[in-house]
Amino acid sequence: MEQRCTILNLYLNWLILFAGAAFFAATGRFFFLAVWIIGAPVFQLAYIRIFPKISKVMGYGPIVDEAAGTPHPAPIDVTLYTAAGCPFCPIIEERLEALRQTMGFRLTRIDVTARPDLLTAKKIRAIPVVEVGGQLRTGNMTSRELAELIGGAAVAAG
Repeated sequence: MEQRCTILNLYLNWLILFAGAAFFAATGRFFFLAVWIIGAPVFQLAYIRIFPKISKVMGYGPIVDEAAGTPHPAPIDVTLYTAAGCPFCPIIEERLEALRQTMGFRLTRIDVTARPDLLTAKKIRAIPVVEVGGQLRTGNMTSRELAELIGGAAVAAG
């Protein structure tokens, strides 16, 4: 299985959150509504934090990283598209931030959770997405793969 989150699954998670809240509010179960509103996001954050440890069991395979070696400076713009609830997004963001410090590229983060217009315009169907030099790469990537992508785009840009 690819190590990425489909936008459809992320929106279904949000739909379940809001549907549960609406159900508890409509039935007058305000205690359960409060537990739902607080508990569901806390559960989601816990899931994202432990995801690298349980990804193999969930069928995504292990979350591994390959060091980038000694990447060359790349004064180029890199955009990371993320969405709330994606367990791969913080992993890629952390790897890009470490590479940014050695490669010197400019990193822009865009949360597409509430931006269906951007998703449509960029034809994004899964996240995380790294955009560099006009290329969009989707899913989890190692630090080596990210450095090669960014370095290659910097060389192509001149």
